[in-house]
Amino acid sequence: MADVDHRPSNFIRQIIDKDLASGKHSSVHTRFPPEPNGFLHIGHAKSICLNFGIAADYQGSCNLRFDDTNPEKENIDFVHSIQQDVKWLGFDWEEPVHYSSDYFDQLYGFAVELINKGLAYVCYLNAEEMREYRGSLTKPGKHSPTRDTSPAENLALFEKMRAGGFKEGECSLRAKIDMASPFICMRDPVLYRVKFAHHHQTGDKWCIYPMYDFTHCISDALEGITHSLCTLEFQDNRRLYDWILDNISIDCHPQQIEFSRLNLEYTVMSKRKLQTLVEKELVQGWDDPRMPTIAGLRRRGYTPESIREFAKRIGVTKQDNIIEMSALESCIRDDLNVRAPRAMAVLEPLKVTICNYPDDELQWLDAPNHPNDDSLGQRKVPFGKVVYIDQADFREEANKKYKRLVTGGCVRLRNAYVIQAEEVVKDDDGHIIELVCSYLPETLGENPADGRKVRGVIHWVEASQAVAAEFRVYDRLFKVANPAAEEDFLQCLNPDSLVVKQGWVEPSLAQAEAGKAYQFEREGYYCADSQDSTPERPVFNRTVGLRDSWNDGA
Repeated sequence: MADVDHRPSNFIRQIIDKDLASGKHSSVHTRFPPEPNGFLHIGHAKSICLNFGIAADYQGSCNLRFDDTNPEKENIDFVHSIQQDVKWLGFDWEEPVHYSSDYFDQLYGFAVELINKGLAYVCYLNAEEMREYRGSLTKPGKHSPTRDTSPAENLALFEKMRAGGFKEGECSLRAKIDMASPFICMRDPVLYRVKFAHHHQTGDKWCIYPMYDFTHCISDALEGITHSLCTLEFQDNRRLYDWILDNISIDCHPQQIEFSRLNLEYTVMSKRKLQTLVEKELVQGWDDPRMPTIAGLRRRGYTPESIREFAKRIGVTKQDNIIEMSALESCIRDDLNVRAPRAMAVLEPLKVTICNYPDDELQWLDAPNHPNDDSLGQRKVPFGKVVYIDQADFREEANKKYKRLVTGGCVRLRNAYVIQAEEVVKDDDGHIIELVCSYLPETLGENPADGRKVRGVIHWVEASQAVAAEFRVYDRLFKVANPAAEEDFLQCLNPDSLVVKQGWVEPSLAQAEAGKAYQFEREGYYCADSQDSTPERPVFNRTVGLRDSWNDGA
């Protein structure tokens, strides 16, 4: 057994430990089985970390298998995006990539076996009639009129289905189990349906496609999976998983184990709801930085390390709950606080003219890239007669609690000089458009010689070398913690989930690499957008603020 003592234990690991200790299994083999009909979200990231992480910790294997049994909603682009997401998160799989469609011939053979055993039949009920016949939680179902058709006749009908002899929806192959079962999934579930659809792997070879519940357990068994980990909504389906494997000629019988899915505040995890947001153009695609998709989180500036840490912190349980968004944001803050170089950006500029600084002099000052990590080095920051500061960093009058610039008061410009506000310039409407300040030449790295009080330290950007930039200030997509519980989740969208600002960055940021994190001093963590940012016009996405403004009342 691998040494996994350094990992936090959970009920799944306890089951695996017991299986290895008893000799039930000599190795661990898991799988991650996404359906290629959309982009993965952070709930899938939890499953990726669990399945690949357990395999790695126990020196086992984890397959990447695409559950591609519904060709109408699937395509190869989703296959490629999922592979990219898994690798970006830091995981890899043993080649080849697996597809459920790899097993279509074998699945057909197992369906034939069930028919010959009298355990499957062709049914002509349509979807509405099937729902009616199925019954309810308090009422048993009724038998299909064709439930007792002979195996020979069912086999001929199934072969006719495969040959394209029936229209879509005209008939299906159902398992013959128990229409009075307290578990709805055991009331003669559909195993195959007719679909005349082109498949991204098998082309037009098939016009019948197996259902997920029939496909998944057999795919697990064919691949020698030892522990089939899935979320709690499949708990009842475990009975069908076991029934199918118990009634076909197959040696391997994996153990299905369910865990709670990830529910995250202020977003939705339903792929259907996410697709609605995309289709209604309420977001700018699957990789919109407000989306909980892995692609969206990556574009926003989240790191794979932060997401893996998040999965580790929330753990694995059997209890459904909703995780606070602040837990995810804490992980990215902790990660970027250590790794992100510092830089200066002014999102809401206010012009400052330094009246006693020479008109034509430009001074390049040294600024550390990180206050606690000398290995990140230094950069040169220009200083001249005109600089920009943030509008919020000046007030004409303020009490002593205000630690920024006021008329007649002093502040230090980060890594530069102390300045004093001398004069306020306003437009015809009374809006402040410029400050006239003086600077204290002896205060570069030193306190004022005359002992005058400096209120605080503010960020700034020198005007002549500054680069114009766009800032996309992203916030939570919904204004309520649990939008999925609302009658219409679309009515709960946060109108301020994206605020676009035009400002300035220091010249070193013109060549900012897409996705690379920076801490904009006193503003938050940002990265250059992977699609829209250019050296001529940088576009920066806010990954997360410096603190949790939703919970601290700011």
